[in-house]
Amino acid sequence: VQLQASGGGLVKAGGSLRLSCVASGSIASINTMGWYRQAQGKLRELVAAITSGGVTNYVDSARGRFTISRDNAKNTVYLQMNNLKPEDTGVYYCNADRFGVGVGPWGQGTLVTVSS
Repeated sequence: VQLQASGGGLVKAGGSLRLSCVASGSIASINTMGWYRQAQGKLRELVAAITSGGVTNYVDSARGRFTISRDNAKNTVYLQMNNLKPEDTGVYYCNADRFGVGVGPWGQGTLVTVSS
């Protein structure tokens, strides 16, 4: 399954963005999908995850501001990001997740830049 993220851009602190990740195949059988962020010079980290049953989990810095969702019928995972902060800046990717690690091939990410 190939994954392509979109929806990034340049936004001021306090603004919002909605990221989308479209898969080339079905994600219905994938238990957990995740959104990951890689800031410049840092390792890629899991930001949010959602199970096939709709259970969500977030990194502390994102909890209360980000919302992950999935639409299996559209093979798409979303990340609504509100009240963005400069430290949210990075390239965002989606992937199948297993214990906090992306396990599929990494597709094209989308760059989010938050200015202060």
